Amino acid sequence: MSGPAGGDLGHAFGLLFDGTRCIGCGACREACKERNGLPPTPFEPETEDLSSRTLTVVNLRAGRYVRRLCMHCAEPTCASVCPVGAFEKTASGPVVYRAERCIGCRYCMQACPFEVPRYEWEKPLPLVKKCDLCADRVGLGLPTACAAVCPTGATTFGRRADLLDEARARIKKEPGRYVDHVYGEKEVGGTSVLLLAGVAFDRLGYRTDLPTTPLPALSWRVMSQVPKFVVAAGVVLGGIHWITRRREDVAAAEGRETEGDR
Repeated sequence: MSGPAGGDLGHAFGLLFDGTRCIGCGACREACKERNGLPPTPFEPETEDLSSRTLTVVNLRAGRYVRRLCMHCAEPTCASVCPVGAFEKTASGPVVYRAERCIGCRYCMQACPFEVPRYEWEKPLPLVKKCDLCADRVGLGLPTACAAVCPTGATTFGRRADLLDEARARIKKEPGRYVDHVYGEKEVGGTSVLLLAGVAFDRLGYRTDLPTTPLPALSWRVMSQVPKFVVAAGVVLGGIHWITRRREDVAAAEGRETEGDR
């Protein structure tokens, strides 16, 4: 069994979210709903979480507005654990979901380090829902719906490499305004969504305990051993079955001998 393909973000598109520029208007949230045909839900920045009906949220944390959405990892764990290939990292940047392949195992929900995928629990034939970085628009060279409507430039769209340069330039130009870190540059091997903030990222609800190694590389070490485990388990179970059957055969033979002696 070979490992997963390495992630390459060199030419990928992505988003840069600058938390110091966000005013909490929720325009990105509404544009996402419109583009994905999702129903309206109350805009509650202090309590709202991602759901099957809201694929990006604007939260108020530590007095600052922040966004949550799929981070579109270079090497997405959701794709590495999906047994049917329902998730795919595209060359242009988005991690897309193939609903027609999904079997509803929900391994993606358990594996995602950012706790992004959501399940349509309320439907008889549920699917997994998450932001797909407007893959259809990106494929046409258009910005994501959220970036297109942002009135302050808090969310910008472009080549990831260019966005990373822009993020570093902002930090260098105004070091007192920003935390000296571009979230998503190295977390879990890098993501197509990059974040800037004026306060510590953990205070804003972002995980800061993530490794810089892509998580699929770690999970693959375990998954690559599965065939060995299966073979070993098969040998053990086969042995137990043989011993059990042997005992049953011996007991049956002894029973027949006993009846014959009578």
